[in-house]
Amino acid sequence: MNARDPMPPLSDDDSACLAAYCSSRWDEAIVPELTRYIAVPAKSPMFDPQWQEHGLLDRVVRDAAQWIEARRVPGLTLEVVRLDGRTPVLFFEIPASGSTSTGTVLMYGHLDKQPEFSGWRKDLGPWAPKYEDGLLYGRGGADDGYAVYAAITAVEALKARGLPHPRVVGLIETGEESGSPDLPLYLQALAARLGDVSLVVCLDSGAGNYDQLWLTTSLRGMVSGVLRVEILTEGIHSGDASGVVPSSFRILRQVLDRLEDARSGHLLPESFHCAIPADRLDQARATAAILGDEVWKRYPWACAADGQSALPTTTDPVEALLNRTWRPTLSVTGAEGLPELGSAGNVLRPYTAFKLSLRLPPLVDGHQASMQLKTLLEDNAPYHARVTFHPDGRAGALGATGWNAPMLAPWLERSLDAASQAHFGAPVGYIGQGGTIPLMNLLQEGFPQAQMMVCGVLGPKSNAHGPNEFLHVPYARRLTAAVAQVIAAHP
Repeated sequence: MNARDPMPPLSDDDSACLAAYCSSRWDEAIVPELTRYIAVPAKSPMFDPQWQEHGLLDRVVRDAAQWIEARRVPGLTLEVVRLDGRTPVLFFEIPASGSTSTGTVLMYGHLDKQPEFSGWRKDLGPWAPKYEDGLLYGRGGADDGYAVYAAITAVEALKARGLPHPRVVGLIETGEESGSPDLPLYLQALAARLGDVSLVVCLDSGAGNYDQLWLTTSLRGMVSGVLRVEILTEGIHSGDASGVVPSSFRILRQVLDRLEDARSGHLLPESFHCAIPADRLDQARATAAILGDEVWKRYPWACAADGQSALPTTTDPVEALLNRTWRPTLSVTGAEGLPELGSAGNVLRPYTAFKLSLRLPPLVDGHQASMQLKTLLEDNAPYHARVTFHPDGRAGALGATGWNAPMLAPWLERSLDAASQAHFGAPVGYIGQGGTIPLMNLLQEGFPQAQMMVCGVLGPKSNAHGPNEFLHVPYARRLTAAVAQVIAAHP
């Protein structure tokens, strides 16, 4: 057999054994460990500047390392890598077993979490895990604390069945929710130990439904930061000053009008847009045919006073998919300078600040967009107000560039579909995601010949980053087995 040829397809018995192994390990070993993980408020450094003093990121990394060591996977070596002043990384290596493959499979996930947010169901909370009807509720289980446990279990399943597998390495970071600012340094420091990466398995993405394996075909980039408008040095009685002193909120609205058409949500600078590749258009049409109106109906829409549901920007499933994956969009995710309603006296406020989240199409350079956005918002301020935009990220790494998947090798395309058929009874689905995983663009540049299997458990209503986030355990069981089967097919 040529070293680049795929392994023979797995038998039905092999697939069934992988499924049974992964299912039992999820119930016996992973769900209990994830329950403990969810209870730890290990927020990403952007949301916990004192993360080093609090020690919670170190704790979840240590807990994961201890769990892995207890599995006693033959040949596995593990290290918690710490660069000075940087968030820790968990690195593991499992040598090839019975395989002629000379390549390496890199498995990726993260253990840092988004902040609490409000609106949780009364019996739930971000740090109060609850397992109910196959759903494990709590912050971080699905996004994506499960990844390291699923990765190890997938390899364990292959070994338990005696199936050959290539060399596997794992890279589990703790800064992803802050834009992975430390990851380039770790990739550089670990380059020799990563080896010849021929397949990346990223478990930090989503699914269009829970009925089949979904492969992520693209990810958006992002620029986030704080836009601040200052017009006074202190608050003034609104009866005295209004009409003379312009409202900082009105100035901020004017500044944002340079960026966005408020009626349509269309981003005005052409440099923030890109042409959508023809194959991605075709895939969006195919995915829309599978998901139909669930593309937009799955969101928790509010109802007006007359009982009618709020409406999306479009009810066309194809356009909705493209809007959330290949078109730039602006969200305001936080505000400052606005007192609570109960404390809002008749005072003209001195400043207003918004936290902006600008999602970029996969082919737009994030750093360039960050610089262009800063210039657009700050130049020629109305009324000569003090307008500043401070992008998130370290100097020289402002803005995250998105990612468009390389063309699938025939062996991977066949293996993905076979794994989906074996473990879900349906063909593999292809979907772009609106989120951002900075690692993927970095790895694409570092390993341009590698194939990419980007997938995850964030399906309908799983609500990562928001209230009532959950991990769909039945889907995660099947996904773990599907990942194992694809690794077994590595040429």
